[in-house]
Amino acid sequence: MNSKAIAYLRSLAHTLNPVVRIGNKGLTSSVIKEIDLSLKAHELIKIKIQNDEKSVRESMLNEICEALQATAVHHIGLQIIVYRAASEPKIVLPK
Repeated sequence: MNSKAIAYLRSLAHTLNPVVRIGNKGLTSSVIKEIDLSLKAHELIKIKIQNDEKSVRESMLNEICEALQATAVHHIGLQIIVYRAASEPKIVLPK
């Protein structure tokens, strides 16, 4: 994905509220399923991670993207933004 598409997705995600929250138990299979369902419904989602360690949040982001074939759009503070195109995309990315 090119930088123009990433910037466009970041601008769309600016107004979104987190749809999934990852708590103290971390990234469990039920959390992965919930993220998968949210991606199927919305394509672009914001996730809030309740962990102060930046390295832990980055590893969770990588794990989510690998497990669900998604793209990491942005990671700032406790929030991450993830995108996965649907079979019939709702979001049209710029080229």
